[in-house]
Amino acid sequence: MLDIFTNPFYTFCMGLGLGAIFLVMAVVSHWRTKGEFRRYKTHLSDKLELEARQMQETNKEKTRLASENESLRVQIARLNEKPDNKLGRELEVLARAEKHMMINAPGFAPAWELAKSSALSQIEAEEKGSSFPQKIFRKLIGSSTGSAGNGTQPLPENATSGGKSGSAAA
Repeated sequence: MLDIFTNPFYTFCMGLGLGAIFLVMAVVSHWRTKGEFRRYKTHLSDKLELEARQMQETNKEKTRLASENESLRVQIARLNEKPDNKLGRELEVLARAEKHMMINAPGFAPAWELAKSSALSQIEAEEKGSSFPQKIFRKLIGSSTGSAGNGTQPLPENATSGGKSGSAAA
C-alpha cells in the first residue's frame, strides 16, 4: 500500500480520478442549477404575463366603472332637476338637519317646536283667509268674493304637517 502512495504514476492517476469524479459532480450540479434557473425564469415570465393580463382587465374594469359612474352622476343630476324631486330632496335635507339639530343642540328642540307650531298657525290662517296680506287684498278687490272665490287655493292635506289644515279649511 505504501508502494501506491510513493509511486508518482499511481498518485497522478488517483488525483486524476478524484478530479474527474469531482468534475462530473460539478457538471451534474451545474446542469441541475441551470435547469432550475431556466424553470424559475419561465415561472417568472408566466407570472409576469398573468399579472399583466390581470392589470389590463383591472384597468378595463376601472374605465368601465368610471364611465358608468359618470353616467349615473349625470342621470342623478338630471333627476334632481325635476321639480318633484327637488322638493322631495329639499324636504329630506331639512328633515335630516332637524334630526341632527335635535340631537346635537340642547336648546334647539323647544325653539324648533315653537317655530314649527308658529309656521303651522300662519299657514292655517292663510288658508282661512285671515292673514294680513289677504285682508289687504280683499279690501282692495272688494268683499263680494268669498274665501273660495278670491283666487287662492288651499294647500292639499299632505302639504302641511298632520293634515290639520284640511280640517281647519273645511
